[in-house]
Amino acid sequence: MIRLHNIERSYPLGRGQIFYVLRDIDLDIATGDFVSVMGPSGAGKSTLLHILGMHDHGWTGEYFFDEAAVHHLKSKERASLRNEQVGFVFQQYHLLDDLTVYENLDIPLSYRHYSKSERAALVADALDRFQIVGKKDLYPRQLSGGQQQLVGVARAIIASPKLLLADEPTGNLHSSQGEEIMELFRKLNEEGVTIVQVTHSEKNASYGKRIVQLRDGWIV
Repeated sequence: MIRLHNIERSYPLGRGQIFYVLRDIDLDIATGDFVSVMGPSGAGKSTLLHILGMHDHGWTGEYFFDEAAVHHLKSKERASLRNEQVGFVFQQYHLLDDLTVYENLDIPLSYRHYSKSERAALVADALDRFQIVGKKDLYPRQLSGGQQQLVGVARAIIASPKLLLADEPTGNLHSSQGEEIMELFRKLNEEGVTIVQVTHSEKNASYGKRIVQLRDGWIV
């Protein structure tokens, strides 16, 4: 599904100096893979995730997503590919506070070519699947952290993306809530969703099929 070749991300420090966040990254991710990216703070983990998610455009190298050469795509084309094929789960949940659970789930569908009835059916299926039908009219502030992250995962996969990216998805959760989310990820992966997660937790990393270690911007 994904092939990265010689990906580098850097920032100028002034006086001709350059700080490299990522160096010479070569990485292949097959369809159905579950990759855990680990490493100390500042290793470049989140930067790599944002490149995979096509949020960061300041990198050099080659990035192939299926048949698309992302490094040759224009910004609007990358955004379209991201919206159609990639789902995101964040540590901070990033739910919209002024929208209900139902409305938060509907948002990603609004970027795609679904009719109003199709969107309603997909939201209903997600509410049922994640057992949050009773929460559909509540606002994020009325939910526990675990419930908010559950909604975040539901929102990320509601449009059946090919790739799910997760950045420390259990970082703000109690251990039991975190385990519930990771078991959910395992189930999604068994159903065919390709997952890349960034984590500091060896326990969470063990849910993946393989671990990629980053140190000072290099894969080691």
